[in-house]
Amino acid sequence: MPSEAITYIGTSGWSYPRGEGTWQGYFYPSGKINELEYYSQFFNTVEINSSFYRPPAPGFVANWARRVPPGFLFSVKLWQKFTHPAMYREATGEAAVISLADVDRFKSSLEPLAKSGKLGALLAQFPPSFKNDGRGRQVLGAVANAFGEYPLAVELRHRSWSDDAGTARLLRECRAAWVQIDEPKFATSVAEEVPLTADLAYFRFHGRNARDWWTGDSETRYRYLYSPEEIVELADRVRAAGEKVKMLFAFFNNHWQAYAPRNANDLKKSLQLSFRDLPVPFDVAEDGKMKSKSGGAV
Repeated sequence: MPSEAITYIGTSGWSYPRGEGTWQGYFYPSGKINELEYYSQFFNTVEINSSFYRPPAPGFVANWARRVPPGFLFSVKLWQKFTHPAMYREATGEAAVISLADVDRFKSSLEPLAKSGKLGALLAQFPPSFKNDGRGRQVLGAVANAFGEYPLAVELRHRSWSDDAGTARLLRECRAAWVQIDEPKFATSVAEEVPLTADLAYFRFHGRNARDWWTGDSETRYRYLYSPEEIVELADRVRAAGEKVKMLFAFFNNHWQAYAPRNANDLKKSLQLSFRDLPVPFDVAEDGKMKSKSGGAV
């Protein structure tokens, strides 16, 4: 890729062991393996998404850091208590009252990565209902203030943010990257492309499964494989951003049956970055077409 940006491409999470959308047999081989070690043979970055549900124990995080090769970076999704108070209350039965102890607890999870030089960025993803109003700006400012010592990427999904030119100014003042997202578009969706607001560019590709987006579960919603033509489109966006920043992350979250690593590798190829061929989890049908192990056409 003709860019000065140091580029990291990977997936949102690496462990999907159960359910119809499992990665077992589609990306991970059968038998006992360490999934993170295996994953890091193909990609140089990954998002830790389990941290959204609870801050991981520092010992676990330190072990993850030891499992990956030099140069591998983790991005860490911020705890839902900071970004999704309604979801946190539904999950725990407790109000999402933020304390300094909560901030310190989450920072302790980041410390093993920061000390080992393997922390890429902190991702603050807000829900589609998070609007650009007085309270929204207050919450965003508080998150940036609490975690401003780390490279911060902010995922805003309500169109009120992209409709307001002041959002980019606010994020620049916070030195936070505005996450570039690709997902199904609805009337309240944020603009498809938003300004770059930091020396860091951060892309998240969720898939375009509009049919199941609101009615599907945590697996079927992400049942979307980007086509070769769509990968070229995404690569053009990534390439353009990479010419303007120092560091760039791109993560695929279309995790159904390991679609994410397949598309992440496709993007690396399209950007002419080095890659390693993934295992082929498909059988070739008699008509020559590729067929997935679950029997569905690709």
